[in-house]
Amino acid sequence: MLPIVLVIEDDDAIQGIVEDALSEGGFEAVAKSGEEAVTLLKGRLVAYRALVTDINLLGRFNGWEVARAARDIDPNFPVVYMSGVAAHEWPAQGVPNSIMLQKPFAPAQLTTAVSHLLNGLLTVGSSKT
Repeated sequence: MLPIVLVIEDDDAIQGIVEDALSEGGFEAVAKSGEEAVTLLKGRLVAYRALVTDINLLGRFNGWEVARAARDIDPNFPVVYMSGVAAHEWPAQGVPNSIMLQKPFAPAQLTTAVSHLLNGLLTVGSSKT
């Protein structure tokens, strides 16, 4: 069974690219809104292995809040943030041991980031401690 990654991105074009990249990297991608993601994570019906989230989301939760909710459930839950405009807020807002990808990024960067977090490998300059 492929590791399931929860993807939160409200731009359909970017969501498609993210889902394709993760699928090609050996992951199953499930896309949801911020609100749905928090509900699913709290429900624990599916064993999600990582969270990939945009920062600026439509709806009640932003990416920072979704990641904090995931970390409330599992303090080591792998989180990859994506942003075109909010990346500078990552040092103050992001959860520890997460990765920020500045949009635009290459699809391979995303699969590498998720793989590194799942394998406990963080590279200098890409993690927040």
